[in-house]
Amino acid sequence: MKKSIAVAAAIIYRDGQFLLSKRKSDQHQGGKWEFPGGKIEAGESLEQAMSRELAEEINIQVSEQTSFHHLEFEYPEKHVELHFQLVTSFSGQEQGLEGQEVAWFSKQELMGLTFPDANVPVLEKIEKEL
Repeated sequence: MKKSIAVAAAIIYRDGQFLLSKRKSDQHQGGKWEFPGGKIEAGESLEQAMSRELAEEINIQVSEQTSFHHLEFEYPEKHVELHFQLVTSFSGQEQGLEGQEVAWFSKQELMGLTFPDANVPVLEKIEKEL
């Protein structure tokens, strides 16, 4: 049976820009841009996982998040349940605490980047709604 994981991912949106991080080359789907986040741990709510992951990964403290999109995706090696949260307010100076690149992009730039396949439906929703 395939491994199944639940992930909280942040669409960090401020002043018409999106904050993304780049997956390190040795990671699954390495070298691609992604919405920062990570695995939801046992006993954690989606909001708790989102806040913890963003503090650990990119040094920001979330003050406002709302549900944006939910999807399930099958990779050959695992099943992923993705919970995308729209983060519109935070404090702290963003930086890649795990050595990953982080950068801000306009919506037009965002649509030209390479993302993991599972992100395609959420990119389509961003294009229409944000």
